[in-house]
Amino acid sequence: MNTIIKATGICFSYNGQNNVLTDVNFEVYENDYIGLIGPNGGGKSTLLKIILVLLKPTQGKIDVFGLNPKKARDKIGYVPQYSKIDLDYPISAWDVVMSGLLGNKKLGSSFREKEKDKAQKIFDDLKLLHLKDHAIGELSGGQRQRIMIARALVRDPKLLLLDEPTNSVDIESERDLYELLHELNSNMAIITVSHDVDVISRHVKRIFCLNNRIVCNDATDITSGKASENMKKILHNPECIIH
Repeated sequence: MNTIIKATGICFSYNGQNNVLTDVNFEVYENDYIGLIGPNGGGKSTLLKIILVLLKPTQGKIDVFGLNPKKARDKIGYVPQYSKIDLDYPISAWDVVMSGLLGNKKLGSSFREKEKDKAQKIFDDLKLLHLKDHAIGELSGGQRQRIMIARALVRDPKLLLLDEPTNSVDIESERDLYELLHELNSNMAIITVSHDVDVISRHVKRIFCLNNRIVCNDATDITSGKASENMKKILHNPECIIH
């Protein structure tokens, strides 16, 4: 299996004293599907931000697609937490998706027809065409999450990062979302943050338990129940550090 992320000895502190992450080591492979779990404050979102180069580790090294993470950003799609979406902002679903391409464009430049065609195809593939002109605030939680995934996909990523994508969506939308991620996983690696131990373990290939330090569980650990034991231990004891 080709390694697309290799993290070695990653440490991070916001105040220069207390580490949020300590000696974090892991690898993510091509077409991997990782469930990242842990308590609030355990470092999950921080780790995603390090992969995205929004934060820089205080110690250690991380390579993404064999490159410095900054040079690999165009290969990564990101879906932020539901709560980070401003529902009052007057923007259409189409404009939200097209905004995923702005990082590659010069200020004031317009979208090319090729880029519009790509977005149109993604709307079609995700069965979102009927929502194209709707304001993002008019959509249901599940519809908004699919729009945010479409925004990430318009970049043609080889790695998709999702930060608690099932928060504030109903059970049916959650099921549809996991079905979509299963389909997408055939073409890209996925790392999704979740608090739902039982649900996430039914869908992913591997579980990473993170609470300052990290424990990586393979698929065999998930089916044997070992991963579930680690997850419940780390979730229900915020002071716990798994070695």
